[in-house]
Amino acid sequence: QVQLVESGGGLVQAGGSLRLSCTASGGTFSGYAMGWFRQAPGKEREFVAGITWSGGNTYYADSVKGRFACSRDNAKATVYLQMNSLKPEDTAVYYCARSNFEFTVVGSTQDKYAYWGQGTQVTVSS
Repeated sequence: QVQLVESGGGLVQAGGSLRLSCTASGGTFSGYAMGWFRQAPGKEREFVAGITWSGGNTYYADSVKGRFACSRDNAKATVYLQMNSLKPEDTAVYYCARSNFEFTVVGSTQDKYAYWGQGTQVTVSS
């Protein structure tokens, strides 16, 4: 069974940075696109960023473009989300997810992902 474990969340002031990590175990990692989503209180879960299986292409929501960067280390079965210039509206629980099928494009909807982490809280104070 695939397990994804996020870490790196916390409390940071506006303008600060955090780096989230998501480590996979129990299954294949390198052939799958990975995504990051977030869910703020009272809001729907939304796509934040994604990366192809090779790491060659990344995709971002407009709200984080230019501030967030997604990367991966297939040897460590880990995907990262570097978050810079954080804003209070970035406050949410952040989830990583593994795509349904190998060697597919990055999806921006939840139904494209089969496995999810438990989430890590990111709080940005003003």
